[in-house]
Amino acid sequence: MSKQAIGGMSAQGLPFSKGYRAGDLIFVSGQVAFDEKGKLVEGGIEAQTRQTMRNIESVLKLAGASLSDVVKVNVWLDDARDFGRFNATYAEFFPKDAPARSTVESRLMIDGKIEIDCVAYKPE
Repeated sequence: MSKQAIGGMSAQGLPFSKGYRAGDLIFVSGQVAFDEKGKLVEGGIEAQTRQTMRNIESVLKLAGASLSDVVKVNVWLDDARDFGRFNATYAEFFPKDAPARSTVESRLMIDGKIEIDCVAYKPE
């Protein structure tokens, strides 16, 4: 089985790759709502969910995959009261056949509302 780092190191210079391919699996590191300039987007849970999902799409694209290849998603919300609005926004990205998912409330390492990582299956 081959393995390959995807997308280089994190934009913040932290010691992890944006993603990693191991054979037919693609592991996307936890993504938050940083825009292309490295700034946290404003606008609440909906805006941050959309930006986080766009960041995931970007990493998957580098690996030759898309959201339709995602099989498992892990979500951390900093406030459980955002769960309903998060779900409504998240559903925009997975309108049918949504992947398996776990969602928990947790304090995040940044001053954001959400972090998401995922695993995709895309045969080499």
